[in-house]
Amino acid sequence: MTTCPSGVHYMHLVDHARSYIERTYRRPWHERALRAVLGTVLPRPGLFRAALFGGRVARPLATMLGRRVRAMLALMPAALPPAGVSARPGVHPAQGERRARVALLAGCAQQVLAPEINAATIRVLTRLGVEVVVAQGAGCCGALTHHLGQHAAAMAHARANIAVWSREAERDGLDAIVINASGCGTTVKDYGFMFRAEPEPWRGQADRISQLACDISELLDRLDYAPARAASPLRVAYHAACSLQHGQQVTAQPKALLRRAGFTVVEPTESHICCGSAGTYNMLQPEIAARLRARKLGNLHTTGADLVAAGNIGCITQLAGDGLPVVHTVELLDWMAGGPLPPALQGKDM
Repeated sequence: MTTCPSGVHYMHLVDHARSYIERTYRRPWHERALRAVLGTVLPRPGLFRAALFGGRVARPLATMLGRRVRAMLALMPAALPPAGVSARPGVHPAQGERRARVALLAGCAQQVLAPEINAATIRVLTRLGVEVVVAQGAGCCGALTHHLGQHAAAMAHARANIAVWSREAERDGLDAIVINASGCGTTVKDYGFMFRAEPEPWRGQADRISQLACDISELLDRLDYAPARAASPLRVAYHAACSLQHGQQVTAQPKALLRRAGFTVVEPTESHICCGSAGTYNMLQPEIAARLRARKLGNLHTTGADLVAAGNIGCITQLAGDGLPVVHTVELLDWMAGGPLPPALQGKDM
């Protein structure tokens, strides 16, 4: 998308191809079963949490299982945050005079794997005078099923979010819809295109939601984020998620915010290349994903950084476990603005 001189929308062409293949090609039964499981489990936090606990039981048997099941087990975190830590539906009031009112996409897999990302997002925004709404009924953005070619399921997820956020905007107003998982942000910003052939009011509502959607780094940049702590000696390698740098064209803001927060920011070579996560790609194509991961981690280690910052839960999960802490950019910004030390850095010599 960012390389083509003719501006060809490869993202939409690939999405169309995935949906077409899903409709017209009958995959082998084990492929169908895997895709059905991924499309059913990942968008549902309760089911996903239960599956992870089941995976912990299966881990000792990993060598006896298929390569894709082994890849999924390898991606599992060593421990899960307690249930109920995720941002619950409700309103988080602004501190001091209210400057803006936003809806936060709580997400699906991220709620289970790293609920601290939503918590950090809420803290840093409310400190800046932003009222944050986690709307009842808003859930998975539809990206996971969309990328699996499961068009009807993706549209159902998107439709639920559009309805909830449209009601919220009409009732009390919204200045933005904030997303802190860049894979989700790319999809929500594309709702207008996804619903281009739908009847009104869906087409108009989807377009409005797309216009309101923004990455957390875009909003914090507009709000003139500033740290409360003294500058840090830490050297942070910024990993640019494909969905953020290519899909959303958001490149400068995260790095500028990290520098503003007081970190020394470095970028690895080949920063334009994928880490291998790509939604469910690391589970569907584990060998290629593993090679991409090794290449990306090699470049990150070469920077001499103390830790890695990224803006997407898929990338964070993919790159974790190699000795170099990987945290969400907003966690670092929240920490430097007075919030707690990110969990991934606790117990480290920071």
